[in-house]
Amino acid sequence: MIRLSAAAPATATASVTAQPPYSNILYTLLNKKRTPICCVRVHTTSLRSSYSPIRAMAHSHTVSVPTNQPQSSSSSQANKQALISLSDKKDLASLGIGLQELGYTIVSTGGTATSLENAGVSVTKVEQLTCFPEMLDGRVKTLHPNIHGGILARRDQKHHMDALSEHGIGTFDLVVVNLYPFYDKVTSAGGIDFEDGIENIDIGGPAMIRAAAKNHKDVLVVVGSEDYPALLEFLKGNQDDQQFRRKLAWKAFQHVASYDSAVSEWLWKQTAEEDKFPPSFTVPLELKSSLRYGENPHQKAAFYVDKSLAEVNAGGIATAIQHHGKEMSYNNYLDADAAWNCVSEFKNPTCVIVKHTNPCGVASRDDILEAYKLAVKADPVSAFGGIVAFNVEVDEALAKELREYRSPTDGETRMFYEIVVAPSYTEQGLEILRGKSKNLRILETKKNKKGKLSLRQVGGGWLAQDSDDLTPEDIQFKVVSEKKPQESELHDAEFAWLCVKHVKSNAIVIAKNNCMLGMGSGQPNRRESLRIAMKKAGDEVKGAALASDAFFPFAWKDAVEEACESGIGVIAEPGGSIRDGDAIDCCNKYGVALLLTSVRHFRH
Repeated sequence: MIRLSAAAPATATASVTAQPPYSNILYTLLNKKRTPICCVRVHTTSLRSSYSPIRAMAHSHTVSVPTNQPQSSSSSQANKQALISLSDKKDLASLGIGLQELGYTIVSTGGTATSLENAGVSVTKVEQLTCFPEMLDGRVKTLHPNIHGGILARRDQKHHMDALSEHGIGTFDLVVVNLYPFYDKVTSAGGIDFEDGIENIDIGGPAMIRAAAKNHKDVLVVVGSEDYPALLEFLKGNQDDQQFRRKLAWKAFQHVASYDSAVSEWLWKQTAEEDKFPPSFTVPLELKSSLRYGENPHQKAAFYVDKSLAEVNAGGIATAIQHHGKEMSYNNYLDADAAWNCVSEFKNPTCVIVKHTNPCGVASRDDILEAYKLAVKADPVSAFGGIVAFNVEVDEALAKELREYRSPTDGETRMFYEIVVAPSYTEQGLEILRGKSKNLRILETKKNKKGKLSLRQVGGGWLAQDSDDLTPEDIQFKVVSEKKPQESELHDAEFAWLCVKHVKSNAIVIAKNNCMLGMGSGQPNRRESLRIAMKKAGDEVKGAALASDAFFPFAWKDAVEEACESGIGVIAEPGGSIRDGDAIDCCNKYGVALLLTSVRHFRH
């Protein structure tokens, strides 16, 4: 039986013609004992509609037969084969030339083969080994025993090598493959329709990568161009370093796992509509940097970037550009994230200063210089050594203020910061800030998208929830007291409420005129957080707004009454306590406006 492929009916001859056209005709030669496969390139002038079987003999001079003979484990490097199939062809030419100089026979597919040939590298086409043409619009080209048998066969297993010999299959010693650019396609600005997304899911590539990685003891596998130089050096040394092979195998499996996670994430979104919580999912993480240490010097640490599709162009500290300063530390990332998330909430020009993930100073003003000074003034002791964030561009004037501003505590000490974060900087602004300190970290980043999934680790598991994206515009401040707040008091309550959602529970914020006056955070009882906030606010507490992240469990002789006695003008809290009536009565007694939001803002 003969399998053949021809462009059009014509007359076949076994002689070599001087000029094209010619075509590949693939023959399967059968006998009683086995089924050896031989691929024959037959030059044609014309082909008739019927053919006679051609027996390929070792001494024949009329046909050209590409060899794919089994190799023993002791084969010389000159007889080794490399299989290369790439979507991303970066540095392909240098790899191909390097392998050819080392004596490798290179087998390749489609566009990869063409690129190699254009670079002067000799290539055997995959179809010459499979004796089968690429089909189904490229869906099937390497999924064949002649390919996967040559990758998966264990050289130290005699029955594996005997099977290859019986079927005329040769071994591969190196597989270099990367995958269809699914990630880039589905995250492209113009988007992609469902059918195009499906067609960009690679099948043959992952199969070859996994096969080679499984058999890495005998087959080297490479999935990234960054590993080409190390690969060539390894091959030049004719080494047998199993650790090198295992590292490449690990990288290969990780590459496929990340790829599959992107496909899974995309397909879930096409299927599940509004359901954010699939029965299972994978979060692909990519190492951005090794850190000096973790939260404390005795803890090792590293920083990873989330490569989920949902995080593409979604902003945040992880993708910030660092223009200057020392490398970021574990705590730097936490504090910078807290500062940036808080300042991004405000529409007007705003400055936020954070210490240990809590905002210790927040102020909004049309004049950002004034906002910065007011944010420092809220708690200058805590602000020193903190992280300062802006939601507007840092220009020359603001940079000079950051460099020269003296602490309000003594009027002499220049304010020191670990990090400055902003959405952009002018050239002059950057130049001035670089001159403030060689260690000052200067970050530029984009605002976080709303609607992200928030993940947090607990022992043996992870908690997942929607991000807390609510703003004052999304809720109703319901007046439940006899006193109605003035418009300015309502604005102060909204500002305080927006600040308190970024303070660790139990959280209290006192604010007035778009400026935080004091905050209390992280106390086991709300009364202590209130006292800390009032102490920070001092005499400015009179007529100010107070926001609480959760309801007050008690009012009389407790936090609500203490706040009223101090002169607070308006209180905003979620409500929901069985003693809400006590809080209302207490506010009525002291003439304080009470607003219930029905929205809690716990932060642990």
